[in-house]
Amino acid sequence: MSVADLTRALGINPPSFYAAFGSKAALYARILDRYAITGAIPLTRIFAPGRPLADALTAVLVEAARHYAADATATGCLVLEGTRCDDPDARELACGYHVAAQQLIRARIAERDPLQADRLADFVCTTMAGLSASARHGQGLERLLATAQMAGTAIAAALPA
Repeated sequence: MSVADLTRALGINPPSFYAAFGSKAALYARILDRYAITGAIPLTRIFAPGRPLADALTAVLVEAARHYAADATATGCLVLEGTRCDDPDARELACGYHVAAQQLIRARIAERDPLQADRLADFVCTTMAGLSASARHGQGLERLLATAQMAGTAIAAALPA
């Protein structure tokens, strides 16, 4: 999307856009910041102390499915989908958020099961990417939730009893 497209959609002229946001990348950074606060999966809450690890990881995937399918016009994850965009600045910004989320998930797993942290974090993050892509391609909430629950069953089976 060009600056002309953005200014037309916002009903402002290009100088006003640049005065308000500085650049398209700066606007996208502000959008990502807001998404992290208001629309992202609440990882810290989900990984509450005392919650069993398998339950927390399943909840991450279920919450992801719900978020990704919540809006039929904007399906998928803003961050995950942003990591695949054509604009290098936007892609780099989205990748930064994506890596931070992966690191948080890995760290929470490592606190409870250090030997499984890499393997489980990779599985959860890969499943989240698949859920996002499936939502983007029109898969509905029911099917996304079924996938999340099935992945949760696999996670529970992979963890020591």
